[in-house]
Amino acid sequence: MLIWIVRILVILAGPLIAFFQVEQSLSSILIGLSISMAIVGVEYLFQKTPLDTLVIAIVGIVLGIIAANIIDFGAAMLRNQDIDKFFEKYSLLIKILFAYFGMVVAVKKKDEVDLLDKDIFKMSKIGKVREMLLLDTSAIIDGRIYDISETKFLFATFIIPKFVLNELQALADSNDAIKRTRSKRGLDIVAKLKKSENIMTKIYDKDYDSLKGVDAKLTELAKDLNAKIVTTDFNLNKMASIQGITVLNINDLANSLTPIFLPGESIMIFLVKEGSQQNQAVGYLEDGTMVVAEDGRKYLGKRVELNVTSIIQTSSGKMVFGRVEAPEQNQNKTNPRKSGRES
Repeated sequence: MLIWIVRILVILAGPLIAFFQVEQSLSSILIGLSISMAIVGVEYLFQKTPLDTLVIAIVGIVLGIIAANIIDFGAAMLRNQDIDKFFEKYSLLIKILFAYFGMVVAVKKKDEVDLLDKDIFKMSKIGKVREMLLLDTSAIIDGRIYDISETKFLFATFIIPKFVLNELQALADSNDAIKRTRSKRGLDIVAKLKKSENIMTKIYDKDYDSLKGVDAKLTELAKDLNAKIVTTDFNLNKMASIQGITVLNINDLANSLTPIFLPGESIMIFLVKEGSQQNQAVGYLEDGTMVVAEDGRKYLGKRVELNVTSIIQTSSGKMVFGRVEAPEQNQNKTNPRKSGRES
């Protein structure tokens, strides 16, 4: 409220000062009013504009004027009378246009400047360039992306678009308890990624108001930044791949890292439940791989040694099939391959 009172006083002060100190005429009042309103308008715009945008705009204006002066100097070096007359006549207009061009380009590219690695000297020493990975909502909620970043296998910059954070926030306010829990975990993952020293994470403010849906915005942003998308969403994976965008699916990574077993090898497994077929029992390896023990139902709740008979790749991962080895066979095994988990 106070700021608006001050603004009104400034608007009234302009014509009064012009009337009493400059000239007692209607034109003087109108000029004073115009100047005071222009000042208030500029101040209002400055208040609404973020500080970093103002700084970038000023830098752009300065660079634009410098570019105009360089062109003016280069034209003078040519010593052509026609060119000299042209630049002498339109010098002010050229400088204004270049200042405007510099400001617009700087403001439009501000978000991309924010993505540049601030520690540029450190990057030049190691001689590597960080690739940009866009995280979608499903990858953040999944949570494994944080564990992957902590392994130090990735040398990349994680980009989290603002519209993805908005979707997480909307899910956190959902009436569905499961969605609330998952989205809150996602927000916790974002906080951990921001604090992590092993990976660089940046929030990207650019939005695409003309597009509907986070997936469409993600694919468009990936094109603009020439970035890859990290996801666990099958539909987004397909849609982005059709458009020529590289997609990193965390589920595919997890499947590729499951232990490789060959038929005839032995593994130790704890059988936790009955299988879908008669006399089958099921256990799980530490990475979640399902192990099916033929004729293993009588060993439920026990840790047994299985002889691997086959491995099947499914859409949800690998499944290992095997048979429980007889006690006399176990005695002949001097160094079986041990893996799995107990409960």
